Amino acid sequence: MNSKSFCSLALPRPRIKNLLATAAFLLLLSARVPVASAGDAPAWMHALTSVPLPPHDEKTDAILLYSEEILVVQPNGKLKEIDRGAYKILRPSGRHFGKLSRTYDAETRVTAMRGWCIPAQGKDFEVKDKEVIEKGYSEPDAGFMVTDFYTKIMAVPAAEPGNIVGYEIEQEVRPYILQEAWYFQRTVPVAEARFTIQLPQGWEYKTVWVNHPEVPPASVGNNQWQWILQNISEIKPEDSMPPWWGVSGFMILNLIPPGTSSHGFLNWSEMGAWESQLMQNRLTPSPAIQQKVAELTSKSPSQDAKMRALAEFMQKDIRYFGVELGIGGWQPRPAQFTFSNRYGDCKDKAALLSAMLHEVGVDSYLLFINTERGSITPAMPPLLGFDHTILAIHVPDSIVDPALVAILNHPKLGRLLIFDPTDEITPFGELRGPLQASYALLVTPDSGELIQVPQLPPSTNSITRTGQFTIDDHGTLMGSVHEVRVGDAATRQRAAFRYSEKDTDRIKPLEQLMAHSMGTFQITKASVVNLKQTNLPFGYDWSFGAIDYGKLAGDLLLVRPRVIGEKAWGILETKEPRKYPIEFQGPQHDTDTFEIKIPAGYVVDELPPATDVDYSFGSYHSKIEAQGDTIRYTRTFEIKELSVPVAKADDLKKFYRIIASDERNTAVLKPAASH
Repeated sequence: MNSKSFCSLALPRPRIKNLLATAAFLLLLSARVPVASAGDAPAWMHALTSVPLPPHDEKTDAILLYSEEILVVQPNGKLKEIDRGAYKILRPSGRHFGKLSRTYDAETRVTAMRGWCIPAQGKDFEVKDKEVIEKGYSEPDAGFMVTDFYTKIMAVPAAEPGNIVGYEIEQEVRPYILQEAWYFQRTVPVAEARFTIQLPQGWEYKTVWVNHPEVPPASVGNNQWQWILQNISEIKPEDSMPPWWGVSGFMILNLIPPGTSSHGFLNWSEMGAWESQLMQNRLTPSPAIQQKVAELTSKSPSQDAKMRALAEFMQKDIRYFGVELGIGGWQPRPAQFTFSNRYGDCKDKAALLSAMLHEVGVDSYLLFINTERGSITPAMPPLLGFDHTILAIHVPDSIVDPALVAILNHPKLGRLLIFDPTDEITPFGELRGPLQASYALLVTPDSGELIQVPQLPPSTNSITRTGQFTIDDHGTLMGSVHEVRVGDAATRQRAAFRYSEKDTDRIKPLEQLMAHSMGTFQITKASVVNLKQTNLPFGYDWSFGAIDYGKLAGDLLLVRPRVIGEKAWGILETKEPRKYPIEFQGPQHDTDTFEIKIPAGYVVDELPPATDVDYSFGSYHSKIEAQGDTIRYTRTFEIKELSVPVAKADDLKKFYRIIASDERNTAVLKPAASH
């Protein structure tokens, strides 16, 4: 996460991370790298030196030659896990695969961590347990401030092209639910991956495969089963692709003890019931909460106004602060704790608001969701894969308020307003784009269900610009622009200015906008409208001048009617074919209206044609007219679908090329005498 508007639920049981950008590796880079000693790598690693490499291209940084996970289930439900793996480094940019981390807490003890390097020439290197660095784990940008997580970090030396680096990690785990996951797909090709389970007598298991065909296991001993996959293709990151969990292959394993119903979740209703139990007695209001509710709503004439008053209190007066300790990653703290301390994470804030709403006769339900749309899909089994908690608030039919747009019509619960109490900027009644159309777990008092959050109309997220300009016979453009933003377009600007008080900082977005649209310009005046009033549209008013905006060509003057703002996007202008869908942050509807008064002595000689393009995912319409001594340019740009499949990638590329062409078009002015 990159904002306090987001918060993290308990992390899934940590796996090995090979991403240089993680906070653990930033710690590693700043820490003293341990000195490795000479020592033979294990036999299983040496056996990999002659393994044929799977298909790959010249840009591949490394190959995961071998990955093995062994899961031993004990009769008391504890788990012992051994992870092994070895990479062959192919390029200098693959050196980070020699840097490994494992995060753990009080109930996921790491008992051993070792690493080795087999160089192309020379003697093996070994990193022993005593050379592993241990750090406290705190990642504010990931949505929590205080945790009981720790991280063990290991740097295998000589992770250079041609060398093989490997690791072995042993860990003991006491899971909250008897569910495990095997994540076998990586950002590099995998030659072979294995997953082995050892079950006590009488135990059973069930598996669900996600984004990969089901593969049957082989029995390899008494109550042991093993899955083997070979030549697994890599996932190459693409701009605006679905989140990792939406495209990567993995297997969910539910463990079932004998003679009991205790197991991993077999359906979303079971997971909802588990969450509901965790909330028992957590939503009970204290006398202090009841008194505060009465104080906040005493002057509210309607139920709608009461809900708004309580929501505003939650957004502005309850500070976000994450404390993730044990089951606290999934269980909200009691409402009275959050209220008295005036802080909490997303679960805590949602639970407290639910308790306060109940005091004014409004029912509400916690909604577990993901901040990246597509992380959870209906095709997936129930799993602890959510990273945020918001609220579904029942809105009586008697409340008719056009500002309440984030409404879900539930067949049993009625009208539900989807609201994020952690989001301090998005107004009550709206929902930011990345949460729209996501699948979320709605938790009711004794059950739960997977629902799809509504997608709002494009008009709820828009930028409307109007500009009045004059251009002289030397091509200098002068004028002013009025801009109005609503929805995410407004909240992004408010978030950027949250801690900024200088006018110079507040006009930087305007400078960036102008720089993308013209060469030389100077902003002469600028002001921000409704910066703090989140219930009102955000806006800019500014004036500027730009020399050489119009281009002289003999006695002709060429003027681009589209003065500022770019809608064209070169995301698909790549050599490699697109593999994954293109994801948009949210729906969008923008309009521009620019009027340019032409210089005296000139008339319009030629205007570009109108542009009209309409696809299921978006539309674009522009028109250029001559009205007396003025050129008037109008356009609308709309995104209607939030995910564009690869099958429509060519249409999307054509869509943006048409827009780019329209944005480059010029009007031709000529001296009136030659008319």
